Amino acid sequence: MNRLRRGLAPQAQTPALAPEGMRLYAIGDIHGRDDLLSDLLKAIVLDGKDGEVSQKVLIFLGDYVDRGLQSKEVIDRLIAGPPDGFEAVYLKGNHEDALMHFLRDPAFGKTWKYYGGLETLHSYGITELTLSDDPQTFEIARQRFEAALPTAHRAFLDGLQTSVSFGDYFFVHAGIRPGIPLERQSAEDLLWIREDFLYSDAIHEKMVVHGHTPSEQAVFRSNRIGIDTGAYMTNRLTCLVMEKDERRLIQNS
Repeated sequence: MNRLRRGLAPQAQTPALAPEGMRLYAIGDIHGRDDLLSDLLKAIVLDGKDGEVSQKVLIFLGDYVDRGLQSKEVIDRLIAGPPDGFEAVYLKGNHEDALMHFLRDPAFGKTWKYYGGLETLHSYGITELTLSDDPQTFEIARQRFEAALPTAHRAFLDGLQTSVSFGDYFFVHAGIRPGIPLERQSAEDLLWIREDFLYSDAIHEKMVVHGHTPSEQAVFRSNRIGIDTGAYMTNRLTCLVMEKDERRLIQNS
């Protein structure tokens, strides 16, 4: 097992609160690193044995596929369900959005293959796009991918949520559009927004916990917490644990 570590996370002056009796585990972008996910889940199960809470909820922030070499294995693990005693919420990331785009439009493969789609296709045994950018090759790859994609995987991808809220926390893949009520956010922003959200000092309705923008360490701001620590290249997959007014991290390291 890779070495894992736990640590306290910075606390805000007026901390956000998780619902009473609930411990929340938010997991950042996995990107085809089933090895890291396996180790992290084992650490989370051990953590869940400490203390007394009535609910333990895993919140996966999306980007399960692309870049790493184990996208199929990651989806297999997720659709098997959470560990005993845990509930799970699975959010959609922009890379799942891109995968589904390719299934609708094979020409999109010319874009997708260069930011991780090639590795996803390889994990399902689809190798046609390794060298070719020929439009006919994209269509062949799409057809083969559609045939190779298990029905349970397609149902999982079709059923992903774009956001969820617990207590004072709002969980999403990319972020939100500042100044727009949470219930009116567009799916495009929830999956893809970057600079307009990251550089905003606006205080949102709730503390936003997100992935999407990688950093070597988790990022804590007055209005957001980013936990995409670039697992596919840093070997560090991050989980933010929230209980009452406390926050801490569990990470591969």
